[in-house]
Amino acid sequence: MVLTFGDNLIYNNVSFEIKDSDKVGVVGVNGAGKTTLFKVILGEQELDSGKIFNKKTVGYLPQEIIIDDDDMTVLDYLESGRPIKALEEELEGLYVDASNDPSDRILKRIAKVQEKLEFYDCYKYESILLKIIENMDIDINLIDMKLKDLSGGQKSKIAFARLLYSKKDILLLDEPTNHLDIKTKDFVTNYLKNYKGMVLVISHDVSFLNSIVNRIMYINKTTKKISLYDGNYDVYKKKLELENELKEKRILQEEKEIKELESFIKKAQQASQTNHALKKMGKDREKKLAKKLENLEVREKKYSKLRLNIKPNREGSKIPIKINDITFSYPNCDPLYKNLSIQITNRERFLIVGENGVGKSTLLKLILGRLKPSVGTIWYGNKTDIAYYAQELELLDLNKTVLENIDRKEYSEKELRTILGRFLFYGDDAFKRASVLSPGEKARLSLCKILLEKANLLILDEPTNHLDPETQKIIGENFKNYEGTIIVVSHNVDFIKQINIDRLLILPTGKITNYTDSKLEKFLESTKN
Repeated sequence: MVLTFGDNLIYNNVSFEIKDSDKVGVVGVNGAGKTTLFKVILGEQELDSGKIFNKKTVGYLPQEIIIDDDDMTVLDYLESGRPIKALEEELEGLYVDASNDPSDRILKRIAKVQEKLEFYDCYKYESILLKIIENMDIDINLIDMKLKDLSGGQKSKIAFARLLYSKKDILLLDEPTNHLDIKTKDFVTNYLKNYKGMVLVISHDVSFLNSIVNRIMYINKTTKKISLYDGNYDVYKKKLELENELKEKRILQEEKEIKELESFIKKAQQASQTNHALKKMGKDREKKLAKKLENLEVREKKYSKLRLNIKPNREGSKIPIKINDITFSYPNCDPLYKNLSIQITNRERFLIVGENGVGKSTLLKLILGRLKPSVGTIWYGNKTDIAYYAQELELLDLNKTVLENIDRKEYSEKELRTILGRFLFYGDDAFKRASVLSPGEKARLSLCKILLEKANLLILDEPTNHLDPETQKIIGENFKNYEGTIIVVSHNVDFIKQINIDRLLILPTGKITNYTDSKLEKFLESTKN
C-alpha cells in the first residue's frame, strides 16, 4: 500500500500480514503514521494505492475520546458495546413475522439472530459487564451520570471498558494506558493477553507491550516502510539495533565505493580528448555511480540531545505557593481532600501521585485558580509566574503552524527553529499546521511552548502520556535542566527519576514525604493490591 499527504509520503509500497490471534505492538517515532494506520484499517483513511483485506469486526480506542451522543448515561453507553437489545427486538419482530409467514427465509434469519445473541452471551452479559466495571475501577456513582458530565480521563476509561466488553474480532488500541492506574493496568494487561481475537496496540509503555505482545510492527518514518518482528518489545529493540549496525556498515562501504567512483570520473573528465579508452571507462563509471546513488540506503534520523538552556524571566519567590488547610469536593460528592496543606519551595521538584479519581488533576486546577477550594486558601509568592501543561493539549492553536504556535518576539526565526529541533521538529516540520500533528507531536509542541513562556513555576499534568520512550528521554533532559520550580502529576517512573524529584505527595491520604525511588516503588506496589 502507498499513502501520501500532499508532498509528504507516509507509506511506500508496504505489505504485511497479521494472524487472527496475534497481539501486535505498533511502534515508531511520533508522526511516523501509527494512528494513521488504524484509520486505514477502519476505512476512515483512503490509500493512494493498495488495499487492506479484512472481513472481521473491529473495535477502536482512540487517544482522544469523542462520543457523538454524550447525553447518554454511562450505563447505556457501556451496554451499547454489544448489540443485545437491538438483536432481541429484531428477534421479537421475527417471531411475529414467522407466526404469519413461517418461510425458510424468516426461519433462517431467526436462527442467525439467535446465534448472534449466544455469541454475545445474552444470558450472562450483565454479569460480564459488571465484572469489567469492577476491574476497571469505575466508580459505581458514575453509572447513572451522563457522559457529557464526565472528565476526559473518566470518559477514556469508560470508553475502554466498553471496548473490552464489545467482543470484537480485532481491537485497535491507541495509547490505552494513558489514563490507567497500576491496578487497572494489571487487569487490562491480563485481559488482553488472554483475548481470543487480534489486538493491535500503539503504546509508549514498554512494560505493557512486553507483557502483552507476541509481535512488534515497526513503522519507519525515514524509509516509510513497515516491518514485523516476532517477540516482544525488548526482542524487537535488539533485532533493530543489529539491523541498524549492519545497515551502517553497508552504507559506509557504499559511500567508500561512491567516493572512489567520483575520483575516477573526475580523472576521466580531465583526461585528453584523444584518450578514448579512459573517456569510455569514465562514462561507464558515471552510469554505475548514478545507480549506486539511486539505491543508497538512508540513515536513520538521529535525534538531537543538546541541552536547551532557557531560563525563567525572573527568579521565583522563595516560597512560590502555599496551600493552607484546603478542603474540596464536587457537588453531591465526598471531599477529595480535607485540611490539605502544602508549602512549595523555590526550584523544588514536587510529584503528586495517586490512583485514578483521587483528585490529582483537580489539585492542579485548584492551584491554577480554575477551581476554588470549599474551605482554606491558596497563596502565591509575588514573583510567581505559572505555566501549565494539560493532558488535553489545550495550549495549541490548531489553525496555526508549528512555528507560529511558539512565535515570540524575543527570538528570531532561526533561533525558534533551533529550539524546535530540541523538541524533534526538523526542517519543514516547522510549517505543518498543528491540526495535522499526531497526539505525540502535539504533546512535544505544547511542552516546547511551556518552556518558552519562561515561567518560574511549571505545572505539568502527565507530560509524557503521548511520547515514545526515546523522545521521553530527550524531552526529560529539557525539564531536568530547567532552573525553576516544577509541580508534576506523572505515572512515568523513568521520567520521574530523570527530573530529580525532591518530595512526593500521595493522594488521597495527603501524606508528603521526601522522595526516594524506593518510596515511589513501594507506593506503586501498594496500588496493585
